[in-house]
Amino acid sequence: MRLTLLLFENVGELTKKYANLPERYIKRSMEQVYWKTPNAIQYLPRTVQRKKFRFTTNRPWTYQFLQQNERGTHRKKVFVEPILEWSIFRGDRVQVLVGRDKGKQGIVSRVIQERNWVLVQGLNCHMRFTGKDKDFPGVAVLSEAPLLVTNQVSLVDPSDLLPTKIEWRFTEEGERVRVSERTGRIIPMPLMADETHDYKSKSAYKESPKDTVESELTKITFSPTLRTFEMDVMNEMEKKEENVTNVADVPS
Repeated sequence: MRLTLLLFENVGELTKKYANLPERYIKRSMEQVYWKTPNAIQYLPRTVQRKKFRFTTNRPWTYQFLQQNERGTHRKKVFVEPILEWSIFRGDRVQVLVGRDKGKQGIVSRVIQERNWVLVQGLNCHMRFTGKDKDFPGVAVLSEAPLLVTNQVSLVDPSDLLPTKIEWRFTEEGERVRVSERTGRIIPMPLMADETHDYKSKSAYKESPKDTVESELTKITFSPTLRTFEMDVMNEMEKKEENVTNVADVPS
């Protein structure tokens, strides 16, 4: 069976969900326009801009991502195997299958869906030097390197703490769950999977007095009328305009 490779061009849904940022903001922050026709009637709208990006551990809306994708940087193309059903999330326990930490288990701390990467807490680490120049040797920082979810990590079955493959199924209540192919047990979703950059859990979020509650979203607060803004203000203040000239009274 031939494996189709696809270059990832868009931001993954899990990335946008954790960032909790509007999609229009992410699109605007990634935009790199090289040339655009003037906004005039004699020109057809034409725009030359970057459409394919090289995704890294830096998030797409950061300045570091913009530097890595600026015009003139030539890097080898990266092809990503498309995953139709994403099965590993933040907070899952996985087992490393390659490298010096092969056989060790850890918790997924980050998911980079654009490259099929996950970062595991304390595993697959390397030393990274920052601030190095001719007079200073730099500072060594222990950094976690990404691992491919396709062949470098495996989800751990919580019933026996052994790696397993999973498949998605539906329960009798209609809930979509992950099931271990080896034991047939349900692997629950971790609590960290619902976390975002702003809050730990949706259920623990408390509404403030300035928040718009869900019950108010369905209420109709505007009814169109044939009145000007000034008329609406006077109507709210219960005032009546006295100097109103009837059109029929105006002499022709």
